[in-house]
Amino acid sequence: MTSPTPAPRDLPWSQGHWLNPPEQVSPDGADLLVTARAGSDFWRTTSYGFVRDDGHALLTDLPPGTAVEVGFRADFTELYDQAGALVRVDASTWIKAGVEMSDGLPQLGAVVTHGTSDWSLAPVPEWAGREVTVRVSRSGDALTVRARCEAEPWRTVRLAWLDPAAKAQGGLFCCAPERSGLTVRFTRLAVGPADTSLH
Repeated sequence: MTSPTPAPRDLPWSQGHWLNPPEQVSPDGADLLVTARAGSDFWRTTSYGFVRDDGHALLTDLPPGTAVEVGFRADFTELYDQAGALVRVDASTWIKAGVEMSDGLPQLGAVVTHGTSDWSLAPVPEWAGREVTVRVSRSGDALTVRARCEAEPWRTVRLAWLDPAAKAQGGLFCCAPERSGLTVRFTRLAVGPADTSLH
């Protein structure tokens, strides 16, 4: 698939607002270093039986017809270390997509939540330690999730339903469900027009 067009517009980190502020936030040149609190996560019920809504997310408005892009370095070492893009309506309606450590490998995946969460993933060991971009487009009743590593082609990750009338926000997220000390290097937060097609 060719790169989605037109190109999104970079946002200054100060333009977003924090849902559940992280332990530490530090600008580093053009990047943003975000340290997650131990035990932070987004999940609702399925299989594990718990509800967690204390992951960290820097969000901005995501009306219909727009897309959000998040860039970060996939430098994870511990189980469930994760970062990527989050689209959120409320505590029971959201989607997170990005890279997460599971089964000893970085995995490209998404969690879609409408009351309860699901989870899909695929191993991407070759992405370890490299820059990843996740793009979520909102068009009609659909969220289209794509991702790529550095300048490689985009991959379609997920097509998920979202009420076209819902008021949603989108942006970057990170969580550290199993440990303290996870610091994620975010390289980009951008918004722009939604992709015009699925393929």
